[in-house]
Parts: sequence; C-alpha cells; structure tokens
Amino acid sequence: MNNVKLYVRRVFITDNCEELIPEWLGFVKGIVDSEDLPLNISRETLQQNKILKVIRKHIVKKSLELFAEIAENKEDYDKFYESFSKNLKYGIHDNDSSAKEKLAELLRYHTTTSGTELSSLKDYITRMKEGQEDIYFICGESKKAVEASPFLETLKKKGLEVILMTDPMDEYAMQQLKEFEGKKFKNITKEGLETAKTEEEKKKAEDLKSATENLCKVIKDTLGDAVEKVTTSQRIIDSPCVIVTGEYGWTAYMERIMKSQALRNNSMGSFMVSKKTFELNPEHPIIVELRKKADKDPNDKTVKDLIWLLYETSLLTSGFILEEPTSFSSRIHRMVKLGLSITDDGADATLDEEIPGLEDDTTAGDGSMEQVD
Repeated sequence: MNNVKLYVRRVFITDNCEELIPEWLGFVKGIVDSEDLPLNISRETLQQNKILKVIRKHIVKKSLELFAEIAENKEDYDKFYESFSKNLKYGIHDNDSSAKEKLAELLRYHTTTSGTELSSLKDYITRMKEGQEDIYFICGESKKAVEASPFLETLKKKGLEVILMTDPMDEYAMQQLKEFEGKKFKNITKEGLETAKTEEEKKKAEDLKSATENLCKVIKDTLGDAVEKVTTSQRIIDSPCVIVTGEYGWTAYMERIMKSQALRNNSMGSFMVSKKTFELNPEHPIIVELRKKADKDPNDKTVKDLIWLLYETSLLTSGFILEEPTSFSSRIHRMVKLGLSITDDGADATLDEEIPGLEDDTTAGDGSMEQVD
C-alpha cells in the first residue's frame, strides 16, 4: 500500500494503486484528484489506463522538483537525506526509472577530502584534477573501513579524490548509474585502474612488470584456481598486494552482501562470484625478497607458505570473507613457529600436510623468515 490516494472528481477510488507512483517514492504522501478518469473504472482497466501513466510521470517530476528545492537549504536537506537516501538510491536502481540523472544530483557522499561534510557529485566534478577522466569511488561497510583501504594508496598520493560509499544500496545503485555529466564512474576495487599517466611512469610500470613476471607465474601455479590471474599493480604503495575483482562481476563488498542474505539464490552466486586478480606491489620489500627466492628456487616450500599467507591476508584487507579461517590461523601459527625456531611435533606436522602451502618442512630455517621480514 502506498501513501497516495486516488480520487476521480472528488470521489475516492483507491489508496492502493501501484501504477500511480513508483515504489521508491513510497514515502511521499498526497492526494491525486483526476477529472479525466471515469468514475466506474475497474481495477484491471485502471492498471492499463494511459492517463494514469501521465499522472505517474507528473508525480515523479513534481517530487524531484520538491527534493531539489529542499536541497537548497543544507540543514533541511541533511535531515531529509538521512531519512530517505535509500529511497533515492533505490530509484536509481529501478530499471523503469527515467529520472536517474536527476536522482544522481540529489546523492551526497563522504569523500577522501571532504572531511565530515557530505559532497554532491556536482561538487566532486568541480574538484577533479586536470586530465582526470573518471569519478573514482569505493564501497565498503563503514567510512572507517574504506578510508583505511589499500586501494586508496596511489590515488591519495596523486591527490585524486575518491567517493566513499558505505550503504549497501550504493552497490545496487552503481550497477545502473554508469556516468554523471559525461564522467564515467570507476570502482577502484575492480581491475582496469590505470594510474600511470606520464611516459616515465608507464615505462617504469612495464619494467617492474617484466621483472616480476616469473614470481607472478610461481604464485599462479601455487594458488591455482583460487585466483583468475596474477599481475603487478599500480594502485598500491604501502601494501605488498591486494585482490581486485573483474569489471563485470561482484565486488568483494557485494559478495558479502549477497552471502548475508537469508533468502539468496545460490545458483546466481555460481556465475556472479568474483573473478579474483591477485595484484602485487613490485617495489614492496616483501615482494622484492619473495621474487629473489622464487627466481632462485620456485619450488621452495617457504615461498609457497608465504604466497598462501599473503593471499589470505589480502582477502581480508580487500574486503572478502575467508572461506577457511582455521586454515588461515594454522598458517599464522606455522609462521610463528618458524620465527621462534620451534620444531613441529608429529601431530602438528600431520595437520600442516592437510593445509595448502603448509608442507611438512621441519628443516626450514628462520633465516628465510628474516629475509622476507
């Protein structure tokens, strides 16, 4: 039931006409009194009446005009947006909505440079760097979580502003909102992010990619089907590695949302599940040392242990859910033992053999760990 009542020449007809107002405007209350609809109209005829479609279109238009008017007063709009932002985003997600551009103008977000203030997309565009072609954004569970994300490292260093989206509805809305005022949206957790702009930066990226090619092959062979591919990254500076998803699949956050739904369709997850790309920071000390060890001996058991450990920690920092947390904790315990020069007993050695990358290797010295650290 919606909050808009339909009258014909001041005679009440219905307060439950789904064709009268779109679902995302369900919070709007009002009365529609038409002079053109017949009084004896049936529910079936009402649903197909062309006049009703004109009325619906007019209600949407007037509602958007009212919202834009409220937006002129920041204090009033902050209260409105806090209450009804999900409805606006649902309107963008609605495939039947013809008002996506107008709704996008009403959206407000925190960004990496806006502090505690919310910013509109129009304001973001006015602050874009010269030569910046995309609107960068990232989705996550909280502002604190996305602000600490490794995906922001290079963009922050270059002074590029990133929109921080922390509402699950943002994931759905951004599937429909591809661009705004001619600028395309770019999810920085997906593959295809190019930050090397100058010829010098591009040449350096290519040289590092060539130098790390063998390590990428060793990592792919070790992880197998856990990742789609392994490559070098331009998006991280302080982190050794991250996991990004394919351009058309679910993001890590969307995957978490879908897995948390009690009535989810498991068959859908089989083809929408994230295609993971393991991206390495070729200049990070851990990756540099790991590359040296892999070049020396690609079958080194310590290298394989470290690869699995880096992969699983990257899953966590990139926003994914660990499928086997007990394996991850066992791997951490294994590394602690190596660092403390503790020899595994028979029971622990048997357990390690069951965990990928944790082969029984009691002869591994703690010198290997010190090199990587």
